[in-house]
Amino acid sequence: MDIKQSPVLETVLPNPGTSFLVKHYADPSVRSNKVPNWHYHPELELVYVRGGHGRRHVGSHVSHFHDGELILIGSNLPHWGFTDRQTQNEKETVVQFAPQFPNYEFLNLPEMREVKDLLHRALNGLSFHGRTRTVQGARMERLIELDPLSRMLLLIDILQQLAKSDEVESLNADGFHLQVEAHGYDRFNALQEYLSEHFRRDITLPEISKVANMTVPAFCRYFKKVTGKTFVTYLTNFRIVFACKLLGDSSATITEVAFESGFNSLSQFNRAFKKHTGRTPSEYRAALRRIASARFGD
Repeated sequence: MDIKQSPVLETVLPNPGTSFLVKHYADPSVRSNKVPNWHYHPELELVYVRGGHGRRHVGSHVSHFHDGELILIGSNLPHWGFTDRQTQNEKETVVQFAPQFPNYEFLNLPEMREVKDLLHRALNGLSFHGRTRTVQGARMERLIELDPLSRMLLLIDILQQLAKSDEVESLNADGFHLQVEAHGYDRFNALQEYLSEHFRRDITLPEISKVANMTVPAFCRYFKKVTGKTFVTYLTNFRIVFACKLLGDSSATITEVAFESGFNSLSQFNRAFKKHTGRTPSEYRAALRRIASARFGD
């Protein structure tokens, strides 16, 4: 999870004769690694991951998804890739389109009001679940098969259905858009890098405040404004997300996962994990295994 540099600008080039880009990875194991993990682009990005489990890292938000993901990422919002060799997803579809898609005049028509509002809300990152994820994700997978005009019309309708859905979670703190040009981003990026390298041990407020080159009170105010959480809560959540990944990817014992994730005791880990996920670590691992067994018929 190391972030060794500021997010890298990804260049998005639609195919000739098209206004947006669709990428479909039917075999996740051969997905190209050319795009850096921690990156951004002016284009919005709609991603559907069918099945599997992994990490959401969008702006200041870090969490864990299971049994697939459907996410809409706003313009210039830094994010990591959502799949890797351990995700165990079946397919992934990525759509990237300009903020004024399909064009400025069309987007400002009265009929596009809900879609325009959706694209604005996407500046925080939006994760969809339930029937919305299943139905609209399956429709996204059809995009790659269609001619350019049919593809554009279907994407507009998908966005309209997402705009109407209440099966959605806004990922970043309300009102804060972690865009590359936003003030304070370099400071936050340095904090993320530091957390990635040191989250397995205790990190005190004076220590992390020094990384930000701020006093403790100023740091606490800054961090709460950026993330919507206190530093202690954010660090605990960061560790839980890492633990979720270990529970799905490794055969390590619960105790091993607890200490590898930075918790000082098994009881502390169990309490924090259940508070964050609603399940004990054992229940969470069992649920992941049931999902995998049902999907692959093991």
